[in-house]
Amino acid sequence: MGVRVQNADFDSGGEIAALLAGRTDIGAVVTFTGLMRGESHGKALTSMTLEHYPGMTEAELARVESEARARWPLQATLIVHRVGILKPGDNIVLVVAASLHRHAAFDAASFLMDYLKSRAPFWKKELALDGSGGWVDARESDDVAVQRWGTAASR
Repeated sequence: MGVRVQNADFDSGGEIAALLAGRTDIGAVVTFTGLMRGESHGKALTSMTLEHYPGMTEAELARVESEARARWPLQATLIVHRVGILKPGDNIVLVVAASLHRHAAFDAASFLMDYLKSRAPFWKKELALDGSGGWVDARESDDVAVQRWGTAASR
């Protein structure tokens, strides 16, 4: 029930605690925190720049979050995605799915991450230590992963 796109770092534990505060209707919480890797395709990275279109990106993330809530009985959800210049080890994304039971929480979190990796309107540019780099396309494996859901998110 929340989507944020921001430059600032986030505290995964604090975000989860705030989402669950006062809730007694949740029996399972599944989280995923994505971090910037220090290498890509065998090259050491110095940074990655994530860009987006403000307003459009948040609306699209809210749409896919709503799709997850329609598919699974979720009590709470959260997507926090960073933009701007990130360094190796920095947080990139946090996905939280909370439900009465674990299966719904696991499936919803996986669905949301598959969408974020393959279809979300973010543009990534990597910069390698040797000065090379460029824009990063979604991997074929990410495209295949999202297709398993057979929903609007897979288009």
